[in-house]
Amino acid sequence: MKEKLIREFKNIFKEEEGIRLFFAPGRVNLIGEHTDYNGGHVFPCALNIGTYAAVKKRDDNKLRFFSGNFAEFGIIESSLEDLLYKKEALWTNYPKGVLWALNEKGFKIETGFDMYIWGNIPNGSGLSSSASVEVLTGYACKNLYGCSITLAQIAHLAQYAENKFNGVNCGIMDQFACAMGKKDNAIFLNTNNLSFEYLPFKLENSKIVIACSNKKRGLGESQYNKRREECEKALIDIQRVKKADSLGSLTEEEFEEVKEYIKDPICRKRARHAVYENQRTLRAVNALKARDIKEFGRLMKESHISLRDDYEVTGIELDTLVQSAWEIEGVVGARMTGAGFGGCTVNIVENQAVDTFIEKVGTKYFETVGYRADFYTVDVGGGPTEL
Repeated sequence: MKEKLIREFKNIFKEEEGIRLFFAPGRVNLIGEHTDYNGGHVFPCALNIGTYAAVKKRDDNKLRFFSGNFAEFGIIESSLEDLLYKKEALWTNYPKGVLWALNEKGFKIETGFDMYIWGNIPNGSGLSSSASVEVLTGYACKNLYGCSITLAQIAHLAQYAENKFNGVNCGIMDQFACAMGKKDNAIFLNTNNLSFEYLPFKLENSKIVIACSNKKRGLGESQYNKRREECEKALIDIQRVKKADSLGSLTEEEFEEVKEYIKDPICRKRARHAVYENQRTLRAVNALKARDIKEFGRLMKESHISLRDDYEVTGIELDTLVQSAWEIEGVVGARMTGAGFGGCTVNIVENQAVDTFIEKVGTKYFETVGYRADFYTVDVGGGPTEL
């Protein structure tokens, strides 16, 4: 990988000295979906796939970006004086957003740079390719410019950039998981106060298999922000009759007592998912601590059903992948992961069933949807690093 990155950088930017190499992982959320902006718990892990970069500081303020995944766009130029969101800047709005956020928060980026990136996360898959690029940029700047910034601060800066620069009102989970990942561990994160715990997630007789629907989606263009607004409306209605800091602060019983005060039935469904999904996540983590992977898988199924029926973010692509997975012996658990509206499913599959799983789910998906899904067997990886 090092040789590839250096070779590509030289070919594109015609520079050979002072090149530094970085990596930031993607992430998958095992359970706890659409809870992070509702003050609930999430349970993601970093992956051993992610985004790589070759970067060289410049002597001027120019920024030059090139992606091996979007080579058709060529070199996209900007500068430190032009850190504005522009549609024509395409994917470079993500690293530019982080530079803007660093500047907003008082970190001095003295000169521009040339950056070549290449990622092995499927684009638009829901495995946080955007958060991976953002954390990668923050980590590279930390090392290139000596910014005194922690990994947790990088996660916050990346989220701030996504919210305020790119206009996606996401929670902290994606950036936190990419920045704070630990090999062979998932992160049990309370998004209300950002307390977290690493829990071993090394499957002895099973693998994590990601099924990518290949239905592309952009969060800013999806109904992601609308779902957040619906939850906020539900919380306002609840707060008229009950003290509640967030939907994540409510138990299932407390929600059932006040749900009729939520005026809009759609908002009521969204809130029900947020509350019940948070409690499911707590139970799933307890099941994992008790080494009850079967119960963990059952809760994954419940999670998908709630995302399908109450939150309505699945669609035929994700439902086909998940429902066909549920029918296969040796599948411990399967659910959509990420924001939904396309993207991926996460599956825990017993070792001897992996090939059968890929064949049967892939066939059913092609027959139903009309194009192919891609499958990735992944490991739980660590956080960002300099190569």
